[in-house]
Amino acid sequence: MRRVVFNQKGGVGKSSIAVNLAAIEASRGARTLVIDLDPQCNSTHYLLGDDANNPESDVYGFFEQALSFQLKPLPPHSFVHATPFDNLSILPSHPDLGDLQSKLESKHKIYKLRDAVVELKEDFDVIYIDTPPAFNFFTLSALVAAERCLIPFDCDEFARQALYSLLNNVGETREDHNADLQIEGIVVNQFQPRASLPQKIVAGLEAEDLPVLATRLPASVKMKESHNEAKPLVYMAPQHKLTQAFVALYEELSARS
Repeated sequence: MRRVVFNQKGGVGKSSIAVNLAAIEASRGARTLVIDLDPQCNSTHYLLGDDANNPESDVYGFFEQALSFQLKPLPPHSFVHATPFDNLSILPSHPDLGDLQSKLESKHKIYKLRDAVVELKEDFDVIYIDTPPAFNFFTLSALVAAERCLIPFDCDEFARQALYSLLNNVGETREDHNADLQIEGIVVNQFQPRASLPQKIVAGLEAEDLPVLATRLPASVKMKESHNEAKPLVYMAPQHKLTQAFVALYEELSARS
């Protein structure tokens, strides 16, 4: 299974959702890979901690290799790193990744990531792809490579307005590049159940028959603590309410498979 976590808006929890769902998969025995395509490198730091600053190979090297003909290019698994957690690996990002974008676009390398993840299926049962907060070459590459698209959503009016453009972009990608891509659902993140505005906005999305998932991820300082410790919630605080919400989300998604 190949799942992309995508939203064009920043700060909606893409990396947190990708890493924590991946960690739950890994904790249950699935060979799991996270591919970090965001130059902010949040997923990379989340899983590698201090080791994230100087990986021997990363997604920059993978894409840079695609820009020049090589008789024996390095296979995709050469860019993958183990993490401190069993069954969980990462293809790290790099802060300079964006510098390659125009070159990759001009050489029409949009299918390189898709080809890589097809090859990596031999080594991994599940692949999560974390994306930058923009609809650019790397995001499109992820949508082309994925089977399912998970959309984080924070409950404000700007996010609601941006959601329609996002859904159109996913639909166009499915029509033009990847007929197998499915919108798996909208994940309501940092939900405050006692506040009226989030309830109103979510109810409006549901009234429009948009694919809002039933599980709500609550706001919690525990997430920041998890980031600081470079330890996903299922390992750091397995009984915490936010961890249990992620487990519920994982089970809801699994039931839809």
